[in-house]
Amino acid sequence: MPAKVSAKVIVIGAGIVGCSLADELTERGWTDVTVLDQGPLFATGGSSSHAPGLVFQTNPSKTMTTFASYTVQKFCALDGAFNQVGGLEVATTPKRLAELERRHGFASAWGVRGDLLSPQECVELWPLLDKDMVLGGFHTPDDGLAKAVRAGEAQAQRAMARGAVFHGNQPVVEILQENGRVVGVRTEHDTFAADVVVSAAGFWGQRVGAMVGMTVPLIPLAHQYVRTSRLSELDDSREAGRPILRHQDRDLYFREHHDRLGVGSYAHRPMPVDLDDLRDDGPMPSMLEFTEADFAEPWQDCRNLLPALGDAKVEEGFNGIFSFTPDGFPLLGESREVKGFWLAEAVWVTHSAGVARAVAEWIVDGQSTVELHECDVHRFEDVQLAPDYIAERGCQNFVEVYDILHPLQPMESPRPLRVSPFYQRQRELGAVFLEATGWERPHWFESNAHLAEGLDLPERDEWSARFWSPIAAAEARHTREKVALYDMTPLKRLEVAGPGALDFLQRMTTNNLAKKPGAVTYTLLLDHTGGVRSDLTVARLAKDRFQVGANGNLDLDWLTRHLPDDGSVQIRDITAGTCCIGLWGPLARDLVQPLTQEDFSHKGFGYFKAKRAYLKNIPVTAMRLSYVGELGWELYTTADLGQRLWDVLWEAGQEHGVIAAGRSAFNSLRLEKGYRAWGTDMTPEHDPYAAGLGFAVRMDSGDFLGRDALRDAPEQRLACLTLDAREHVALGKEPVYSNGEVVGYVTSAAYGYTIDKPIAYAWLPSALAEPGARVEIGYFGHRYPATVAAEPLFDPEMTRIRR
Repeated sequence: MPAKVSAKVIVIGAGIVGCSLADELTERGWTDVTVLDQGPLFATGGSSSHAPGLVFQTNPSKTMTTFASYTVQKFCALDGAFNQVGGLEVATTPKRLAELERRHGFASAWGVRGDLLSPQECVELWPLLDKDMVLGGFHTPDDGLAKAVRAGEAQAQRAMARGAVFHGNQPVVEILQENGRVVGVRTEHDTFAADVVVSAAGFWGQRVGAMVGMTVPLIPLAHQYVRTSRLSELDDSREAGRPILRHQDRDLYFREHHDRLGVGSYAHRPMPVDLDDLRDDGPMPSMLEFTEADFAEPWQDCRNLLPALGDAKVEEGFNGIFSFTPDGFPLLGESREVKGFWLAEAVWVTHSAGVARAVAEWIVDGQSTVELHECDVHRFEDVQLAPDYIAERGCQNFVEVYDILHPLQPMESPRPLRVSPFYQRQRELGAVFLEATGWERPHWFESNAHLAEGLDLPERDEWSARFWSPIAAAEARHTREKVALYDMTPLKRLEVAGPGALDFLQRMTTNNLAKKPGAVTYTLLLDHTGGVRSDLTVARLAKDRFQVGANGNLDLDWLTRHLPDDGSVQIRDITAGTCCIGLWGPLARDLVQPLTQEDFSHKGFGYFKAKRAYLKNIPVTAMRLSYVGELGWELYTTADLGQRLWDVLWEAGQEHGVIAAGRSAFNSLRLEKGYRAWGTDMTPEHDPYAAGLGFAVRMDSGDFLGRDALRDAPEQRLACLTLDAREHVALGKEPVYSNGEVVGYVTSAAYGYTIDKPIAYAWLPSALAEPGARVEIGYFGHRYPATVAAEPLFDPEMTRIRR
């Protein structure tokens, strides 16, 4: 996408994010930048002004790690702004020690240097530690301490040298708009014209967003930080020399302040902050009065880990305000309703420069070089924007900052929130529900426990056995052998209609959709660089009406932003008013054909076709698709008829041995067939050819978004691996090694119950992504041998689906 012409930009907030953004924008030639803050420059009174400055790169998210790594790189080049002392996480429990091994794994996968240390090596780095408490540690030498105010001011000075202007004591009271676009900002004292306004207001972001009618899903929470009295063991001649220390088993971190220690605690109760209660007559509204009682137990934990604190005292403390979101990720992106209004909110110092670069690229070039789907503000469903939801989930994220979280671990509350019409029937069958985007999703059914008796399955380690049951194996095998019902309701469904619908979808997607009504097409959404934004199934139900199976709210946002201005296309989210059952297995036709007068034979109802039908008295849209690699259909009806549809299929299926099956079996079956999951196996940082989806690109079907950026010789490819040992099961995000070097990372993984082998998909250099190549997968400090395999692993001739 060509770069936009330089525009007049207002940034609201002169904290670390606003200063970084001004630097990044002006570096790209957008020099007409004005930064406004309600406080004095540059200690404005926001979170940056009191932040302890810890910059830890390691994160389960590749995107967040990339942000932090760039922040380290940039801050190291700012004079006096960063002290690269490194970081040390210590384990005092066996579970935490195992977690540090896992963290070392994904740090390696994302390119962060680090080493696992013995207790003695930990004490050598931090002599104040009680060696008898420590079981081991994880050392990251490139992490460090940022002086947030100095780093902000240094970047502001660079921006001002290029033409940017900074104004303090300018509280913003209105975002000026005309014809659905921002045109300026009004403060208590002045008015500033603008083409682009970016809210980088930190925990004040909700108020700024409200000025344009936008919900900003963050909650301000107080976090305790103290400084101890002097310690003779510390060196007063330097501000900090030892690594940042984290004692996550007790939700604590430590850093040096000359001959004192600074201690931060997440061990206390969540303390939401009402912005109306903040004082506005002092220099630091983000620093609240210290609540001593909340620190009593953490202080004892500090003394236990660091005996040198035995006679020390808490000399000063405060409760500092930070922003938390429902899922722990930042809030980035442009308003859909008010063009030119952008967010860069809920960003900590750790990720500040990386976020600023990504947002600057997004504004200037129309696309970030860093993959941002986890951070896009439009990722949330409407139900997740309720004030109570934002508050409860934000508080829970505070509690979980240092918790050991399993990749399948669901939120505990508020639940149940979103349920399909089949929910009551699923509960009757003993469904074990996990949760995603608020939906209750069955992962297996206790009613199928008898089917698992006597199965020969490898033993699982404690980690991979969490949120798993051998019943999943039974459900997968039963799907291959007979027939099963899968609840597909949580998948996003969009209706695209109007006289311009076909042309619109042809322009937006990669495959040819100019087919007769009744055709279903697998296709892709690309961005301007040719990256895969999503994969879709598009059913042409009538000349001017399509049903789109999408991946989530970001697809709706992307398509809506690109609608033609003439009103010839309308998009409607029909997910809540509809439901879907996936009916799959070799006996699926035997079950469904007696229920309808329509021809469901292979000749009468071919693969990737759709038709309207009645099953008994229930109108359905049936699509002959299969994400599990078996004969079957996706059966859609309205939500009011959903439970009746389930009952009809269940009753008719008894003679065929029908069962309900869950997501755990589903994931195993789809990996055996090599079917990708967007957001996990591929994202906008990957093009279709690298992801193995070139078959969904029709270069002869006309122009489409991202077409000119495509290339068919990728440096990396998504490869299918099978692990040598049956008991070696990966879960995702593990590093992949070749000749002792990290060469890639795992995306999806599961046990293949049909092929009786563990499966892992991974991004590898193209030269290694060839069948027969030998690699190793890092798993909790172990190296598991694996082999690149030809895909799909199951039924490559597609005979089971096309019968």
